[in-house]
Amino acid sequence: QVQLVESGGGLVEAGGSLRLSCAASASIDSFNVMAWHRQAPGKERELVATLTISIRGPTDYADAVKGRFTISRDIAKNTVYLQMSSLKPEDTAVYYCNADQIVEGRRTTYWGQGTQVTVSS
Repeated sequence: QVQLVESGGGLVEAGGSLRLSCAASASIDSFNVMAWHRQAPGKERELVATLTISIRGPTDYADAVKGRFTISRDIAKNTVYLQMSSLKPEDTAVYYCNADQIVEGRRTTYWGQGTQVTVSS
């Protein structure tokens, strides 16, 4: 069973930065796509950023974070990162990492336990 473990959350002032990490128990080369999602209190979980796991895999971002967040990978460390800059109070949420794996046409999705990000005004 693949495990994803997020870290790096915390309390930061508006305008500050944080880097979240998502460490996988398996080689991230085995995944097709990895992504970061977030869920604020009373709101539905939303997709923040995606990364296709290939050497030149494209990235995509929600409009709310474009230009401020960057998703990246370190294949040697089996880790995906989310660099967050110019943070706003509305970025406050639990951030979740997920990975999709498609093997012989069968799709399996894995989720981490989440890490809390709180941005104070």
